[in-house]
Amino acid sequence: MLESFRQFFSDIQEVTLQSIGAAVALLFVGLLVQQYIIKPLINGLGRFFEKRGKIFQARILLQFSRAIRYAFLTCVIFISISIVLDKWLITHPKTTNLFWSLMLFFIFKGFADVISYYIENPKSIYAEQKPTQQHILMPFFLRIAKVAVYVAALFAIASLWNFNINGFLTGIGLTGVAIAFGIRDTLGHFFGGMSVALDKPFQIGDWVATEDQKIEGIVEDVNLRSTVIQTGDKGLVYIPNAYLTNRPIYNLSKREKRKCEYYLYVSTKNSEAILREVCEHLQEQIYLHKNTEKDVIHVYVDELRPTSYRILVRFFVATNDGGQLHAVKQDMLFATKQIFEQAGIEYAEDEIWVQMGT
Repeated sequence: MLESFRQFFSDIQEVTLQSIGAAVALLFVGLLVQQYIIKPLINGLGRFFEKRGKIFQARILLQFSRAIRYAFLTCVIFISISIVLDKWLITHPKTTNLFWSLMLFFIFKGFADVISYYIENPKSIYAEQKPTQQHILMPFFLRIAKVAVYVAALFAIASLWNFNINGFLTGIGLTGVAIAFGIRDTLGHFFGGMSVALDKPFQIGDWVATEDQKIEGIVEDVNLRSTVIQTGDKGLVYIPNAYLTNRPIYNLSKREKRKCEYYLYVSTKNSEAILREVCEHLQEQIYLHKNTEKDVIHVYVDELRPTSYRILVRFFVATNDGGQLHAVKQDMLFATKQIFEQAGIEYAEDEIWVQMGT
């Protein structure tokens, strides 16, 4: 191949100032055309598609803009060099492979740019769909697709130069087996990510927690190796996929109700009849609250101590919002204090209130 190029350049005639000037002028015009005609035209078509509701097509066109403009400039450069050398490079047998290799490169670059855009903006894929249709591992699959585009570009360009692809694939296969043994942990994380895709335990944006509560936060991204979770106090945490798949995961975003539970300690000097009446009255107040679930309400004396009774208060709030949960709990605590005061309930002197909400 090198010998062919030497033969090609040895046939070049003497370069003239007129040909150089014409080439520079053409190159300058090409730069102006791609900047002030092609680029605005593509942007205009993109806006036209968006107005017609074809958002996906518009974004593909806009992401292909750079590749289209670079391909156009490459054609201009080849024509300019052809003018200088007085040889038509685009169709000349010695340079045609180089030209078409560059064209293939820009085509695949356009696809890679589209995929890169959606990797950085995964929610844009679902602009015309409902949130429930979103797939958690779409960025994960897009990264795989991007790698596949690069591999396809490599093989397509190599085929133009009659490169021995079969031998290359054989070498890759043998090397891949050796590498697989050295990256078993990485493969575990990869297939852990695939397991997340199949089981669909959570979506991007869900609030999740592990069983031991060591990891809790909002899912930001799932990639080839890890899941990115935004926690309240530690910022972004990168968790290996294999770690998540081997532990129970609670998807707190899927809860439709929250449990509210607390204990009250009262003295054993209070009569049994009054305590029963107070428990029934408090249970009624919980039932009448507009945000509480009506099917499970527990207000009972559940423990006897030497100088006190423990009263269990347990109910559910029809919300997944922590703020609303605490607002309802606050209402019930104020109601409890009022009921106790009206009934003359005496609190246990040696005990404290223990309050819990989940």
